[in-house]
Formats: sequence, C-alpha cells, structure tokens
Amino acid sequence: MSKQPHSTADALLQRALQHVEDWEQSWGAFDRHQSLGVDPDRLDAALDEYLERLEGNYPFHHPRYAGQMLKPPHPVALAAYAAAQRINPNNHALDGGPPTSQMEKEVVADLASMLGLPDTALGHLTGGGTVANLEALWVARELHPDQSLAVAENAHYTHGRMSDVLDVEVVPVPADARGRIDLDALNRVLDKYAIGTVVLTAGTTGLGAVDPIDEAVALCEAHDARIHVDAAYGGFFRLLTEDAAPEIEGFPAERFRAIEEADSVAIDPHKHGLQPYGCGCILFRDPAVGRFYQHDSPYTYFTSEDLHLGEISLECSRAGAAAGALWCTLRALPLEPDEGLGPILAACVRAARTWTKAVADSEALAVVAPPETDIVSYVPTTDEPTLSAVHEASQALFDAAMNDPDDPIFTSVYRLSADALATLHPSLTPDREEAAVLRSVLMKPEHETHAASLVDRLAAIAQSVPASSDSVRDRDGPS
Repeated sequence: MSKQPHSTADALLQRALQHVEDWEQSWGAFDRHQSLGVDPDRLDAALDEYLERLEGNYPFHHPRYAGQMLKPPHPVALAAYAAAQRINPNNHALDGGPPTSQMEKEVVADLASMLGLPDTALGHLTGGGTVANLEALWVARELHPDQSLAVAENAHYTHGRMSDVLDVEVVPVPADARGRIDLDALNRVLDKYAIGTVVLTAGTTGLGAVDPIDEAVALCEAHDARIHVDAAYGGFFRLLTEDAAPEIEGFPAERFRAIEEADSVAIDPHKHGLQPYGCGCILFRDPAVGRFYQHDSPYTYFTSEDLHLGEISLECSRAGAAAGALWCTLRALPLEPDEGLGPILAACVRAARTWTKAVADSEALAVVAPPETDIVSYVPTTDEPTLSAVHEASQALFDAAMNDPDDPIFTSVYRLSADALATLHPSLTPDREEAAVLRSVLMKPEHETHAASLVDRLAAIAQSVPASSDSVRDRDGPS
C-alpha cells in the first residue's frame, strides 16, 4: 500500500475545508451580518504581525529540536481538526455535536482496548492530562473520602496541585535514582497510612522512567488500595508490548502491559497520539463511577435518551474537533504494533537507544541513565568530578547549542538531586543539593536517523565551550 508523504498537509487542509464549505452552502445562502466584516488593511496588518510573531517559536517540527515534549500534530489530525473546528461542535451534549460525540465514544473505546481495559470501561476525552488526572483523583476521593493518595516523589507535579484543589492528603513515596517509585517505600507507606489510591506513572516527564506497575499490582491488592496510572506521556507505548511489535533493548514491556490492571488511566493523545493541544483522556475500569458525575442541566441533554458525554465529565464545553481529529487519525494510522502508530513509536524508542550509544561512544559526553522510553539523559564530561562542574557544564552546553547562530541544537535541562546523581555516578562529589543534566525528548520518528549526527554536533560544541561559573549563568533550566 502506498503512503501519502508528510508534505500533504496543505492538500489535506484544502480538501477538508472545501468539503465543509460545500456542506455549509447546501443549507442555503444567506447574508452575513455586516458587523462581522473586517477592514482589509487592518486584517492584513493583524495577520502579517501574527504570522511574523509565530516565527519566534522554536522549530518543534525539525529533528534538531529535541527539547521538551513538543511537536506539531500529524497533517491528518490538522486537517480533521480544522474541518470540525470550522463547524465548532461542542461534545458536552449530543445536540452540540452528534457526529463528533459518537466519534469520541469510538476513540475512547479504541484507547481502552489498547490499554487492555475491559469493554465496559467508562471514559471520555479531556482538555489534557491535567484534567484527566484531576478527574481520576476526584473519583479516588469520592470512593475513599477518608483515605489518602500515595504518589511517588518523581510523579508529575499535577498530582500535588490537583490534590490541593481537591483537598486530598498526599503521602509522598520516595523514588529510586532513575525516578521510579520505590516499592519497599510504598509498602511502608501502605502499612503506615490509610491509602485509598496509589498513583503510578507509565513514563515520567523527567527521565521517561516507568514505575514497576507489574510488581506494584499485588502490593496494592494486598493493602486493598486502588491503582491510578498516569500514562499521559507513555500510554501509547503499550502498543509495543504486543506480539507483532519489534523487540527493543531496555524497553520495559511487562510494566506497560500491567496497565491493564489499573482502576483508572490518564493518557494524552496530544503527545504520542499526534494530536493538537488539548486532547487528553481519562478511563475508569468500573463504569459505576459514573454515578459521581450525575447532574442536571436546564437546557441540555434533551435531544437523546442516550448518555451524553457531559454527564460523565467534570468539564462542560469541550471541543468536538478534538474527538474528530483523533478519530480520523486513528482510522488513517490505526492503533496497531506493526502499522499505523506502532512503527512511529518504535522509531522514537530506537532513536533514544541510538542517541545513548552515540553519547557513550563520545569522549565529550556521558550517559546519566539508560533510557526506558524515548527520553535520554546525559552530561558533558568534566575534568573536575563534582556536581558543580557537571551543573555548570550542562548549562553551558545547553546555552551554546541552542544559541548557535548557524547550526543550533535544541535540548533541555533537567534537575537531578545529589542523591540520585551520586547513586547513578558514585565518582561524582556531591558538593551541591542538585545539578542540571541534559535531557532530550526524541518523540519524532525522524530522530531515529538524525540521533547520531545530533549527538556528534553536541559533542563538538561541548569540547569548544568552557564551563565555568564566570561563563555560565547559574540558573534553573526548563524541566
């Protein structure tokens, strides 16, 4: 089967918008209100300034950008979103978007199946991972109002923030040097505290670490604690656990496979699902938790006796375009390990291995920890084996690479504690509480073919840039 090249975004957009325009015209012509008109000169000036200001973005589309979790949506998603956005359906109620509401139900079922959850799982799309996790913690509170949450110290900060919103006590659980929850520490927490739900992470946003979900399941069951898996970043990697997926060294398939045991799962299609912001999803194993969402509205829910998505969501208005774009994308690029999204994900994970090997082969750089997903961590080598030297060298390389006028490389900086770095690299003297390391997110499949050359370029920059307190700003980088 031939494949459309990536450069078809303009053609797809034109086709999608033309179809919607034809549909609009089929309802009959009418005169637009004059108040909607815009002065042509003012419009041109506004659009020109807007487009020029957009050029201030970093090149998220390009392999040279390996910084944060940012990339453009797939052209299929872009065209599908634009088509629905022009109509502007609202998936809060069925009469606000009948087609996209049905599409949402279908893609939620697709995601539940990919994650190994039962057919009866209840879920819906959200504005992003933060809201998805908020709803998971809210249901956890409603199920166990007098119990606390156990959350790993390296889990995403959203859990602490949303717990404050919900007024739920969080018991922090220490993590190991790689950022994975410490099961011995979790056992002690479960023994000591009344824990209703344990939050586990399938792909941390720091180092891409995956909690030992498979081992935590029995431990949580023994203490009668529910499990919520924050798979906002890594959830789609579960595709690579299937038999048809390629074997990739160091990929923790058994941990991703264990997501199927979770009581709730948050996942973000606007990351590895190739969607525009914002598109998250929350899924619950037990559909009976829908009772907590029950509410009434004086002006919606009257067009159908079927369940409206607004009746199982904390959000009210939600873009139907998000559901439509995801539906179309998953029809063009199905959730399969050996076609569709699977090969894209595999390329990203392999890119991390290629990047790590290139770092290990370099005299100017050193690996911090082997990758589990598609996020890699590394530091410049230093003559002085101290955390201060590592910190300054990392900041210097980050600044120099990003600001190179001719051939910039965009990476990011992540702060690691002295204990974690000393565990990973015992030869380093911990002369400060934390230090910056370099972190690259290789979430574009093109990174697989560019990883080695990008590392070579970083190594060359590292050798040419002295790292000293005089030449580097001692500030916190993005994490």
